[in-house]
Amino acid sequence: MEDDHVSETTHQTQTLPLIPLDGVVIFPYTVVTVPLNDGIEAAAHAAMKENQLALLVAYRRDAPEGAPLALRIHRVGVVARIEQIGRLPNGGSGMVVRGLVRAELIDQTQEEPYPRFRYVERHDHVEHTEELEQLMTEVHAAIDAVLELRPGIPQEIRNFVRSINDPGHLADNTGYSPDYTFEERQDLLETFDVVERLRKVLAFYRKQLALMDVQARIRQEVQDAAARQQREFYLRQQLRAIQKELGEDNPEADELAELREKLASANLSPAARKEADRELNRLSRMNSASPEYQMVRTYLEWMAELPWNTFTGAPIDIAHTRQVLDEDHYGLQKIKERILEYLAVRQRRQALNDGHERAREPILAFVGPPGVGKTSLGQSIARALGRQFARMSLGGVRDEAELRGFRRTYIGSQPGRLIQELRRAGTSDPVILLDEIDKLGHDYRGDPAAALLEVLDPEQNDTFTDHYLNVPFDLSKVLFIATANTMDTVPPALRDRMEVIELSGYTVDEKVHIAQRHLIPKQLRANGLRPDEVIFEEEALRVIIHDYTREAGVRNLERQIGAVLRKVTRRLVEDEPAPPSTPVVITVEFVRSALGRPRFFNEARERIDQPGVATGLVWTPAGGDIVFVEASVVEGNRELRLTGQLGDVMRESAEAALTCVRARAHTLGIDPRFFDTHAVHIHVPGGAVPKDGPSAGITMATALASAATGRLVRDDVAMTGEITLRGRVLPVGGVKEKVLGAHRAGIGAIILPRRNDIDLDDLPRDVREALTFVLVDTLDEVLAAALLPHPAATISNLFASVTQVESQPEDITSTGVAAPPQA
Repeated sequence: MEDDHVSETTHQTQTLPLIPLDGVVIFPYTVVTVPLNDGIEAAAHAAMKENQLALLVAYRRDAPEGAPLALRIHRVGVVARIEQIGRLPNGGSGMVVRGLVRAELIDQTQEEPYPRFRYVERHDHVEHTEELEQLMTEVHAAIDAVLELRPGIPQEIRNFVRSINDPGHLADNTGYSPDYTFEERQDLLETFDVVERLRKVLAFYRKQLALMDVQARIRQEVQDAAARQQREFYLRQQLRAIQKELGEDNPEADELAELREKLASANLSPAARKEADRELNRLSRMNSASPEYQMVRTYLEWMAELPWNTFTGAPIDIAHTRQVLDEDHYGLQKIKERILEYLAVRQRRQALNDGHERAREPILAFVGPPGVGKTSLGQSIARALGRQFARMSLGGVRDEAELRGFRRTYIGSQPGRLIQELRRAGTSDPVILLDEIDKLGHDYRGDPAAALLEVLDPEQNDTFTDHYLNVPFDLSKVLFIATANTMDTVPPALRDRMEVIELSGYTVDEKVHIAQRHLIPKQLRANGLRPDEVIFEEEALRVIIHDYTREAGVRNLERQIGAVLRKVTRRLVEDEPAPPSTPVVITVEFVRSALGRPRFFNEARERIDQPGVATGLVWTPAGGDIVFVEASVVEGNRELRLTGQLGDVMRESAEAALTCVRARAHTLGIDPRFFDTHAVHIHVPGGAVPKDGPSAGITMATALASAATGRLVRDDVAMTGEITLRGRVLPVGGVKEKVLGAHRAGIGAIILPRRNDIDLDDLPRDVREALTFVLVDTLDEVLAAALLPHPAATISNLFASVTQVESQPEDITSTGVAAPPQA
């Protein structure tokens, strides 16, 4: 009767005070406590004075700020009776409201002192059908299943939900579930159709049921796993107790016995045996669950697996070694002779030593440009001696602990790379190649080069101590071979411990033989070709060497050969299934079509076509090469300008060269006042590459003399040498590499300091026969050999003629210098 009275009262009331709520949705059939604030207190008191009825509507979350109230609230709310206004337990004001019926707002009739709105009531119209009854049953079941899985839900709530028989009442009461979002609650309130509302409730609780079922399953699996682990722990403890009562060995004891046997057969040194026994006794007293147990066990396994006194090297056979070196490398006669001498000395020393003196292996260091065979020489030595070969790349190593190991106090510690390589080799006398030793770095973690001082010293590497092992290990039987591109970056202390053997670049003929014997067969296999399918002409190889590579080694040559053979492979595949009847011949034309236009040219003859340009010789880690030094004089003050990324030493050489040329002004036919009224600019092309060193002294002086006199420098001559203020030419280094670089560039004559005459003995015979060497002591001899003897006119005379022939501007060139008279 009460509901009928309310419905009748609300039908008679067209407008009611509106109380907007922030984030709260009120449903019919429910009683809710709402806190009061200054914004809604006036509307609440006005409703209490009228008939205790008010409109409760939620704010829209997407409404813009500052918009009218009608645009900031939802259009559907609820007509509610304010049961009571008073104090809440927290001390604030609040009111108890009971939702009665849905209300749809029409328009606003009042703004101050509180808002009033006209509305239309939206009652639930229920038509009881079998579909509705089935839907009610499914909703009851879904809600009951969710409450069953949710812990802490009282039985009274479940009984209350089961007792609700009204469809609309049931749907609205579920809207207060904590799993609903604000948008889902408002959507449920705005659904006027009872059947559709129940469907939304059913879908929501089915989704919640699936989610809670997954959570419950995961929770149960975690509990089962924990229980299983706990059960296994207790069972293992019981098993150990039973085995102890029966006197049976446990697994840990078996592992210790096996480890003890390995250590006994490892032939440890006395110091290592003492340390291993101590750690083994500690391990036997430890609990296997202790973290330190595994650390000590790993340490003992390392001790047992290292080759303490295991030797695999065969007796030295000089003839066999010579055969192996000749099979693996063409040329390098001086290097091979030095290796054979080293092995012969070692063989005789072992025969005469008779075991009374420790044999110490020297440290060989192969130094040379890339691609000349440094690494493969180490492999050949290992094969000739019958030893295991191990390679350690030191490029970029910055941490000293990488070589000496990490102390066992750190988690995850392990021995250094030297000990690791020895374990992999399985022998205590392998050949270990320390590759790229010149590229070691250092930082706050230590200096790896300092760690190598003990390793590479034959006097003390028999007691090398790794930080992880912490016992001496004998490295004196290891044959260490180091490789480097240059020794400039190697510390002097480390360099002093090695015997340096320099490898120079290859000549053209040597490259041809290397390609025929090694590179072409290797690339044939790499590209899926048989030797009878391809014929590589020698002239084609020479074209590749001259026009497509310019290097001291043969790495780029091998790449270009591979590029040519790939073209052959593709042609054979495209011609299948018909097999080729004749082999493919690699001619010069085939090479040019496969590799394209030439990449390198004879720059010497093309570029020296005017005064002031001279050709010098330089040394680089990649081998020798030629460089052009350009000098120019222009009117101005007494200025010397140097460009081309020149270092301090090269700048001083340029100043000394200028002084020498000025001192010889009368001899060269230069006006003595010429350098007082002209500025000198010396440039070395390739400004992105830093250049330094004193060996360009005579080249700069020649370029300056050519620029000042107008005499051209011979385009087939290159030179190297240091100059003094007196005009003396001093010797320089790297002569062999420089001469080979000049030979590759097509130079015909080379000017060298006389004191470098001894270095010519290191050159290959074909190179010495192909080149003309001019040995000089003074700058005058250099200029006499390098400058063309009949200049048309000197630059100083040309500048002087400008002032005398002012009336003939047609005789002046575009550069401001008078054109020389015709011969």
